[in-house]
Amino acid sequence: MQAQASPSPERSPGAPTPPGDAVTPAPERYSRGFLIITALFVTTLIVSNLIAVKLIDVAGLIMPAGVIIFPVSYIVGDVLTEVYGYARARTVIWLGFGCNLLAVLAIAVAGALPAAGFWEGQAAWNLILGYAPRLLAASFLAYLVGELANAYVLARMKVATEGRHLWARTIGSTLVGQGLDSAIFILIAFWGTIPSAGLVAAILTQWLVKSGYEALATPLTYAVTGFLKRSEGIDAFDRDTDFRPLAWLGQRAR
Repeated sequence: MQAQASPSPERSPGAPTPPGDAVTPAPERYSRGFLIITALFVTTLIVSNLIAVKLIDVAGLIMPAGVIIFPVSYIVGDVLTEVYGYARARTVIWLGFGCNLLAVLAIAVAGALPAAGFWEGQAAWNLILGYAPRLLAASFLAYLVGELANAYVLARMKVATEGRHLWARTIGSTLVGQGLDSAIFILIAFWGTIPSAGLVAAILTQWLVKSGYEALATPLTYAVTGFLKRSEGIDAFDRDTDFRPLAWLGQRAR
């Protein structure tokens, strides 16, 4: 007769593990570096949308204040795609979309609730946080198209260059992604309210400023990607990746 192991006695929470008892750690699906990069991506996205309502004048160039930090999301997106691959970057892009949508809905509900009788800030709240539906539609669509295009171009260029010339991949993908983002947002948000020449000028200004931001950050991108590749032992190449925007819905986290 084959011997059967007797069940281990129950231990109270926090009690030390007796010698000889094996402890199986929970599987780690995502590394610490990946989680930090993801949190930074989502944070820059939401903050940039909150501060974008202010228009700033920099050397005669009129731009939304979001340009201060929004390009960082592209830099972080480049790091995600370069180190972890397009599939992971796509998941984070959609995660950012969902978090931003949640923030917008929460702000809308808070604005619609009746203000306390003694509170005098409702007009200011509506002015700063009362997003127009047209602007929201422009922002969400521009974000998705721009970020997904940026990740796609970088992933394809990485395979084509066999992992060489990171600077060309980051700048090239940003020119495409930021170009699409700027064009889609400006055209949808301001078509019919700004003369055509003004629309073109606004698109070119945002495109060049954001792309220049990325180019200046190239040394930082090199440093972060190099550190993550060495510390995590990963350098993804998207040779057989399904690049469909919604393909992640049928994938399990790895």
